[in-house]
Amino acid sequence: MTNPQTRTVDAPGATVTYDVYAAQSAEPALLLIGSPMDASGFAALAAQFPDRTVVTYDPRGTGRSPRSAAGEATPEQHADDLHRVVSALGGGPVDVFGSSGGAVNGLALVARHPERVRTLVAHEPPAAALLPDRTAAFAAIRDIRDTYQRDGFGPAMAKFIALTMLKGPVPADQAERPGPGAADFGLPAEDDGRRDDPLLAQNIVTCTHYEPDFAALAAAATRIVVAVGAESEGELAYRGGVAVAERLGTAAVTVPGNHGAYLPAEYGMGGDPAGFAVALRKILDAS
Repeated sequence: MTNPQTRTVDAPGATVTYDVYAAQSAEPALLLIGSPMDASGFAALAAQFPDRTVVTYDPRGTGRSPRSAAGEATPEQHADDLHRVVSALGGGPVDVFGSSGGAVNGLALVARHPERVRTLVAHEPPAAALLPDRTAAFAAIRDIRDTYQRDGFGPAMAKFIALTMLKGPVPADQAERPGPGAADFGLPAEDDGRRDDPLLAQNIVTCTHYEPDFAALAAAATRIVVAVGAESEGELAYRGGVAVAERLGTAAVTVPGNHGAYLPAEYGMGGDPAGFAVALRKILDAS
């Protein structure tokens, strides 16, 4: 696979950096997107598609995409950023694989700019707004953000990991329960004073509280496939994916692995990019 060309596009309140792995192909470009994970997390998966032009990017406020706007970033902002990237590529339509917050932003992109996307594969969107236990989930998520603002990264991330690993509905008193110790997950217990973490400061609430515009999604010509991991059953993002698929009138497709199945081994999530790419290619080739 060729080395990527790094480019930027200006957006209100941010400069968005993206990488283009160019290939001679009749297929649309394939965008691999996360949030707040940046392009580096998709390099191993991108390498599995040497026959297609692949594009990865750093969401606003993450990695190489500085932002000047204060406050939390919204799925709508991310969708408009992606629209600008696709426009800079020639306008599309493109295929999109979005995972976690990237899946949420992909749904927002299709709702706002459906002409830009041929196929969206939305992998485990953490759509807490669609769950029957949304009140408890929302309270637990806001507690994570508040813990970050009060105590810093380690204690907040420990609560986040515990919530994402939880199987089944979020208990009504989850937000009131003492969180696990930061050291239990190898995280720093001391507060370094920073409050600029892309997940905990910018995206955790807006992403999970976002409710897709299902009327717009139904009207779009875009093919939307919701994917969930075989090892994630019962977790919040898995349940969110199932809920999105149900609202779309489809069934979620089961793919190998867990929430980070496409990540290389060094990310510590037991990922298998090559195996995951086989499943992703099968979905894309069915379009």
